[in-house]
Amino acid sequence: MTDQYIKTNNLMVNLVIYPHVLATGVTLPVEMLMAGEAFARRYDKSALKLNTQFLSESSTQIKSRAGITMIADITLDEESIANTTPADIIIVPSLWRNPRPVLKSHQKLITWLKRCWQQGSTLIGVGTGVCFLAESGLLDNHSATTHWHYVEQFKRDYPKVDLKPDFFITQSERIYCAASLNALADIIVHLIAQHYGKAAAQNVERNFSHEIRKPYEEQRYLEGSGDRHADELIAEIQFWLRTHLNTELSLTEITEQFGMSQRSFTRRFKAATGVRATQYWQQLRIETAKELLASSNLTIQEIADQVGYQDQGHLTRLFKQHLTLTPKAYRAMVRKKLFS
Repeated sequence: MTDQYIKTNNLMVNLVIYPHVLATGVTLPVEMLMAGEAFARRYDKSALKLNTQFLSESSTQIKSRAGITMIADITLDEESIANTTPADIIIVPSLWRNPRPVLKSHQKLITWLKRCWQQGSTLIGVGTGVCFLAESGLLDNHSATTHWHYVEQFKRDYPKVDLKPDFFITQSERIYCAASLNALADIIVHLIAQHYGKAAAQNVERNFSHEIRKPYEEQRYLEGSGDRHADELIAEIQFWLRTHLNTELSLTEITEQFGMSQRSFTRRFKAATGVRATQYWQQLRIETAKELLASSNLTIQEIADQVGYQDQGHLTRLFKQHLTLTPKAYRAMVRKKLFS
């Protein structure tokens, strides 16, 4: 990386627009980021000030796939673009159908994306918009994903990219790829947590129905991460934990069944996964409880039993700690959004 720029108290976000862009890929992240900023600044006036700009290669007016005319705040034809500080985040939204014609006519934009990444910007490609990042060469020998309909052509066009079509989200350092609009929403929530804090991210989740999907960390492929590791014994224990959530055995007793000492297990689990075993097991139980609250008519006590908490109050305390909601309130909120 070269010429790392100096951070300010602003969060600058550029949203790239071009012919046939899907308008929802532009408007949704803006609305979510605005909600995160508003929540954070309500409690902390020093929180980052959001500044969003639409950017196009040359034309100030761009017609989206839906026929909506979008106005660019800045174009790459302007001389000032070379002297401006690169945005903190650049979102490259999806196009309708085959992106090749638009790619061929936007070489300046592709060069600009590469320069911005080299100067510290975080890039997010969405659906076929990922092709802009692939064209720049930034994804060579790195993981990526794209819209399912375009997978085979993407493989032919960009053989150097490590395509992960089974994942809706990939992350390679400061480059995120989203296979769908929902996946983009999950990435935005993740970034809101980074820039505005966990409380702001949870507030956005609740307002944009994120809570009925899996969290970002559970569904993305993180290049170089330890959650898909080579320690087969630890992976075997993880599988056992996922399928025996209601066990009364302690972690010490479980590890003894696998012929490991508690000290060795603690060290190897953290080295393989990046988290403590107790933290991993607790999160498994919470996520399973969330799924049961959303999709079953089991009582709170029955759900607590299924995930290994004989005391319903223990489950309630964990929900308040991690979600700022009781299990009953969480169920009511999710059911309302699922069935209203």
